[in-house]
Amino acid sequence: MTTTVTTCPLARPTLRAVLRWETFKLRSQRRTAAVLLGAALLPIPVAVIIHGQARPPKDTLFGRFATDNGFALALLILGFASQWVLPLLTAVVAGDIFASEDQHGTWKTVLTRSASRGQLFWAKTLTAGGFATLVLGLLAVSAIGSSLLVVGHDPVTGLSGQIIASPSALRLVAESWASMLPATWAFTALAILLSVWSRNPAVGIAAPVVLGMVMQLVGALGGIEAIRPLLITTSYESWHGLLTQPSFIGPLVQGAAVSAVWTAISLGTAFVLLRRRDITGG
Repeated sequence: MTTTVTTCPLARPTLRAVLRWETFKLRSQRRTAAVLLGAALLPIPVAVIIHGQARPPKDTLFGRFATDNGFALALLILGFASQWVLPLLTAVVAGDIFASEDQHGTWKTVLTRSASRGQLFWAKTLTAGGFATLVLGLLAVSAIGSSLLVVGHDPVTGLSGQIIASPSALRLVAESWASMLPATWAFTALAILLSVWSRNPAVGIAAPVVLGMVMQLVGALGGIEAIRPLLITTSYESWHGLLTQPSFIGPLVQGAAVSAVWTAISLGTAFVLLRRRDITGG
C-alpha cells in the first residue's frame, strides 16, 4: 500500500503581518526607547534653561519673548528642533532599518519567510514613517506642555505685531508643529534611500543629518532664490505665515509639495535599488 504525501505551499504573509513583525523588532530595540524617551523629556530642561536666562535670545524668531511667554518659547524650540533635532531623530531608525539587514547578513533569512521584497520594503518604510510621526508628536507635546507650564500661557505677539489670544495661540502653535510632518517624512525617505544604497547604518543615520546641515547653509546664502524653495529644510520654515496678520499658507502648500516630491523620488529610487539587489551573499 502506497501512501501519498502532499505538501502545501507556504502561504505568503500579508503586508499587515510583515508590518507587525517589523514593528515588534523596532519596539524590542533599546535605541528606540531611548529616542522616544529623549523626545518626550528633552524639551523640559531646555524650557527651564531658556526661561532662567537673564537675556533672551533676541537673534531668533520669538526669542525676545521666549523668557516671558510660553507660546513664544514653544516656537523657539520648534525653530531649533527643525534645524538639527528632527533629521537626527528620524534618521536613527530610518537610516538603519534596511542597512541593519546587510550588517547582520539576514536578507536571505527574512526573504525565505515567504515575504516578498516589496512587502518588506513597504513594511519597513511604514514602520520608519510611523516612528518619525511618533517622535514629532512626542516632541511637540513635550515642548508645548513644558513651555506653558514653566513660563505661562499669556497672549503672544505675532510676527506682524498683532496680539494673539491664548486659545488661538495654542491652536496656531500646535499647527506650526504639525506643519513639520511633510518635511520630516521627506528626511525619513531620504534616510531610507541612503540606508538601502550604502548598506551601512552609519551612513544611513549620519548622512541625512549632514545633508540637512548643508541645505540649511545653502538656504542661508544669497542669490539662490530659485534653489531655496526646492530644499527640504525650507519647508521647515513655512509655519511663519501662520503667525502673521493676515495669515498666509502659500509656503505651507509649497513646502508640502516639495517634501512630497523628495519623498516620492527617495522611496522610488530605494525600491528599485532593493528590487535589483543580489542578496545571495547575505
